[in-house]
Amino acid sequence: MKLFISFFLFSIFLTYPVHANFLDMFLKEAAIKNGYKIPKEVNSKFDEGKATIGKKLFESSKLSLNGDTSCSSCHLDKFSSSDGIPNAIGVGGEGEGFHRLDSEGALVPRNTLPLWGRASKDFSTFFWDGKVELKNSKVISQFGENAPSSDPLTVAIHLPFVEIREMVVDDTFVNENLKTETVNSALSIQDILLQRAKVDLDLANSLSDAFSIPEDELEFVHLAISIKHFFAKKFALKDTRFSKFISGESQLTDEEILGGITFYGKGMCSACHSGPHFTDFKFHTIALPQAGPGKNGFGSDYGRFNFTLNYKDLNKFRTPPLHNVVKTGPYGHSGSLYELTDTIIGHYDPFSLYRFDKMTDIERRELYQRLVSISDSQPVPSNLTEEELNGLISFLDTLSF
Repeated sequence: MKLFISFFLFSIFLTYPVHANFLDMFLKEAAIKNGYKIPKEVNSKFDEGKATIGKKLFESSKLSLNGDTSCSSCHLDKFSSSDGIPNAIGVGGEGEGFHRLDSEGALVPRNTLPLWGRASKDFSTFFWDGKVELKNSKVISQFGENAPSSDPLTVAIHLPFVEIREMVVDDTFVNENLKTETVNSALSIQDILLQRAKVDLDLANSLSDAFSIPEDELEFVHLAISIKHFFAKKFALKDTRFSKFISGESQLTDEEILGGITFYGKGMCSACHSGPHFTDFKFHTIALPQAGPGKNGFGSDYGRFNFTLNYKDLNKFRTPPLHNVVKTGPYGHSGSLYELTDTIIGHYDPFSLYRFDKMTDIERRELYQRLVSISDSQPVPSNLTEEELNGLISFLDTLSF
């Protein structure tokens, strides 16, 4: 019934001069029914002292094992907390954006995710494959029963520092001593990084004061908590034209209203992009092209399956949030698409993005595997006209700040 109403309203919008207030009301109600909340309702409080320490840690290359990479190497203001390239370049990388591809840095075979809203009260699932998530009030992660915190973001912050190629150089020492796929290896790296923080007297004193504990009681989790507070300050959601529209503080253009109705109606975007972050925190297969070698090599990335080893999770990735989406391309788990329009089209007409005559037999086989892993319950939107696509892009731009 809801879908019928959406199509009905959409057709009226295109055909008859409907009162603008009615369309505004419909869009607002659709957003709220799909879980949208304005930023001040979801942003978390933070401790200024811990946030200041977190900023130093976020920008410090001392927290990479080889000492040449920081969190800020791949999460830059210039690219709205992402890095502007398809696959991230980790340890050994130099420069920003596409200049980083010219360096001899290690390839991290997934697209760098932006950080907006990650410290919000209800942000519960992290990374493309959801390898850290809050489920039934329990943190599920690679740490198993030994998660260092009951807060999923704090646990998630632990992982990049121990990820090979991301912040750990893949050299002989690492291969012989640390590439064991065990929690103990991660703890060994974290202990090395913690000692580096402790020998920085200013940093150690600040951490000790912020947490009201002696320096010899500091643990790596205190570094992660500090970065979490920095996230809560730096990457808090800000008011957008859409949030002000919901609050009644501003108006949207006719094209933006049309795009919003498409988003919640014919485009079926809100079937997955719902809630305050425009994500359902669930996992879906979208048959977008693969760029780079993929997490599994040979142009393959099995997504959620790599973490759960459940065949039903093969090729599935977490629905990405949409705040600042027009500024955070390239798009897709491998950053294979540079245009947001192509990314949208890929949800209902993915074959238009492929050159089948240029594909190898392995590439065709991997595409087929992605297609057969799509859930029967996953909605397939109708084709959108050029006008609808333009309106949808305009609407998504209202989520920018």
